[in-house]
Amino acid sequence: MNTFQFPMKMVKRQVYDRIAVQDQISKTELLQEMDITSSSLNRILDELVREGWISESGQGQSTGGRRPTLYRIDPTHRYILGLEISRVYSVLGLYDLQMNTIASYRWFMDEHMTPERLVDYVEERIDWMLNDYQLTWSQIIGIGIGAVGPLDREKGIILNPVYFPANGWKNVAICQMLNERTGLMAVLENGANTALIGEHWAVRDENMQHMLFVNVGAGIRSAMMSGGQLVRGAVDREGSIGQMIIQTDGERLHDQGNYGALEAFASVQALEQQVRQRMKLGMDIWEAAEDLRPEQVHFDTLITGLNQGNIFLQELFARSAGYMGIGLANIIHILLPEKVILGGALINANPSYYEQAIAVARKKVGYDDSYQPIFSKGVLQERAVAVGAAVMILQQMEL
Repeated sequence: MNTFQFPMKMVKRQVYDRIAVQDQISKTELLQEMDITSSSLNRILDELVREGWISESGQGQSTGGRRPTLYRIDPTHRYILGLEISRVYSVLGLYDLQMNTIASYRWFMDEHMTPERLVDYVEERIDWMLNDYQLTWSQIIGIGIGAVGPLDREKGIILNPVYFPANGWKNVAICQMLNERTGLMAVLENGANTALIGEHWAVRDENMQHMLFVNVGAGIRSAMMSGGQLVRGAVDREGSIGQMIIQTDGERLHDQGNYGALEAFASVQALEQQVRQRMKLGMDIWEAAEDLRPEQVHFDTLITGLNQGNIFLQELFARSAGYMGIGLANIIHILLPEKVILGGALINANPSYYEQAIAVARKKVGYDDSYQPIFSKGVLQERAVAVGAAVMILQQMEL
């Protein structure tokens, strides 16, 4: 009996997934596309309708006989939470089964946002969302988490990430903490991977098989997909691309990592460090920053100055974007993706940074006309990590 039930559960999920991909589909179309008998399909469709996962949505065009019944998923039958935890900001989103955003909260990760405070904050926001949209906890399938690494994914632990403003972000059993507080299933994945999962889901109709995602923020994180599947290494080091050496006699970032590493030139931390060093030397940056101490200069300060047309900051960002382009070209030569998606605080802060980075990358990989990847900021952009975390739960849910 168990041998029979397990394959049928898989087939049931396949039927549901096929209906989910298409807005409306008939039984005839499902039979044509799937290796299943008509009686088995009828049984599965009846079960999915009875349980509320799908519904009949009218009738299709006749091909000579009776007009076929059309089926579509009910996206509001269940809901999923997606949580992004990064060094600069975090995001909590509530999504239906078609990944439409029902509600979303975003907050900065300041020196007060310890793991305990974050869990408090998340629980409060979930309560608000459930009350606002008249939902119950039983309607929530689970919470997917896309977080800064390194991680122990299997145990649901954030290990020892660097550059968090608050203390306490070491060996954080985040899945256990959220499960104990909310009762929800929690699944952890590094944020670069969930962003790529989300972006791949958003372009699922394009049948894109080989994709690279690079997040340029406080550090530099990356994820790769080949054959439609995430590529994983022996350990979880999503930030390893940031340690790519692009200048052998270069500096280290905060006296950590490799000398001349990419993140020492092309990251939020690197830009802040370079401006603070200049200020400590007594050199002027821009008039608005004259009353600031070096330690008071943060990324938002730099963006304000950049948008005001400060020449020094324009040159600083342009040089950083050039280094980013070189780093992209190096990893593209190794992985040869079809599509390269760039995200993160630095990419989204100013259009010129993205444009200059991909211009350099294109030049460095464009020596052979037979290969040129597509560059993009993605479909989901700043929502990618949280949405991808929710997609991860969607892919694992049981019907």
